[in-house]
Amino acid sequence: MVVGDVTTGTDVLVVGAGPAGYVAAIRAGQLDLDVTLVEKDAYGGACLNHGCIPSKALITATDVAHEAAHAEEMGIHADPAIDLSGMVGWKDEVVSQLTGGVEKLCKANGVNLLSGTATFVDEHTVRVSHGGEGQGSETLEFEHAIVATGSRPIEIPNFDFGDEPVLDSRQALSLTSVPDSLVVVGAGYIGMELASVFAKMGTDVTVIEMLESILPGYDDDLTRPVKQRANALGIEFQFGYTAAEWHETDDGIRVVAEPADGAAADGGTATGDAGSDSDDADDPLELDAETVLVAVGREPVSDTLDLEAVGVETDDRGFIETDSRARTNVDHVFAVGDVAGEPMLAHKGSMEGQVAAEVIAGEPAAIDYQAMPAVVFTDPEIATVGLTEADAEDAGFDPVVGQFPFRASGRALTTGESDGFVTVVAAEDGGYLLGASIVGPEASELIAEVGLAVELGATLEDVASTVHAHPTLSESVMEAAENALGRAIHTLNR
Repeated sequence: MVVGDVTTGTDVLVVGAGPAGYVAAIRAGQLDLDVTLVEKDAYGGACLNHGCIPSKALITATDVAHEAAHAEEMGIHADPAIDLSGMVGWKDEVVSQLTGGVEKLCKANGVNLLSGTATFVDEHTVRVSHGGEGQGSETLEFEHAIVATGSRPIEIPNFDFGDEPVLDSRQALSLTSVPDSLVVVGAGYIGMELASVFAKMGTDVTVIEMLESILPGYDDDLTRPVKQRANALGIEFQFGYTAAEWHETDDGIRVVAEPADGAAADGGTATGDAGSDSDDADDPLELDAETVLVAVGREPVSDTLDLEAVGVETDDRGFIETDSRARTNVDHVFAVGDVAGEPMLAHKGSMEGQVAAEVIAGEPAAIDYQAMPAVVFTDPEIATVGLTEADAEDAGFDPVVGQFPFRASGRALTTGESDGFVTVVAAEDGGYLLGASIVGPEASELIAEVGLAVELGATLEDVASTVHAHPTLSESVMEAAENALGRAIHTLNR
């Protein structure tokens, strides 16, 4: 113990106040445990402050402007001007309201809040260093610990986030002026969401991706409408390349991209045409821009905790391995959220946080990922839950599949957003819902119905015979179930 430290004790130590950590702390408080929540930055973590919430705020705002500017067929003629500084100010107000709410909820549930950086000293002790000169530190003894330190953007060689023209997602969400041109490195969900945001502001956007398609991990039929919409927005793609370096020019910067190892660079353009802009597909690309956004993924924040002192093990990527009860290899230490591995989803972390708190309190809780939804807030949105048809076949099912296109939905047509479809997958034996994939308007909201059906073991008949209000987008889920049963009314049956 450091001389001058104050030593206190707690039943449950939670490190990190993101969606996993603060939910774990609140749930533990509800279960009458003495809880201390340590946070070094801001309540709500990266999700509320620098990720999920601010990005969705800017997605919504730029959608409003874009839709207003392209609503001539509805008889609306407008030329909205974007004040990015004002937009970011509104976004910050939303964030402040939510983070302030998290702090109030923690206090209302008896959670002790402690500001600082936590490092483990031994199996039952942690030291919390307070920020600022002369702030010192204190020692905390705990019975159980929940690690919820989250994740951070991955840096790539030669692209230091400390360099002014190189942005991570957090910095991109705080810009106060619209860049004329932007190179986005990475066509995953963060890269594609922000590429669309800036394209709708009028920025010339080029996306570099080392693989051969956007949104790796999602089926082509789901990503195709997103790629087509991106093309329509003027976003250009260069597939099969990796960003190698950048340097300053008289007008901004030049990003140099080289063919990815083992990848055939196709140089796909905004119109989806194949062929490289260079004479030789093996030549580097040189892309001029005002700034560059690096969005190649996120990595766990596990290297700041001195986990060796408490005996917790990580895998070769730094993720903390856990069991179905969120427990690490050390019985009294738990890990939840991004630091505990894929999928790195806020709602997944919240669920794990609740389970960890309940296990510590002696409840028979366990983690079940069967009905865990995943959403990409691109244009249009993509949402999935449960098994795909291929997953179901691999699991030994002989699945039946139903699909309903949004172009056949009256409500979708009245919104002007009719690209995409709903696909449901069910087990042939009994017709139990196994999963769904949706690409289209409000996919993030529609997926909840199928998630509930999967969680409850509902059948195709259950969904198909549930009366859905008309005209709504949710009718598309019902129609997809009816299509799987061979009795859809508003689309041709398979």
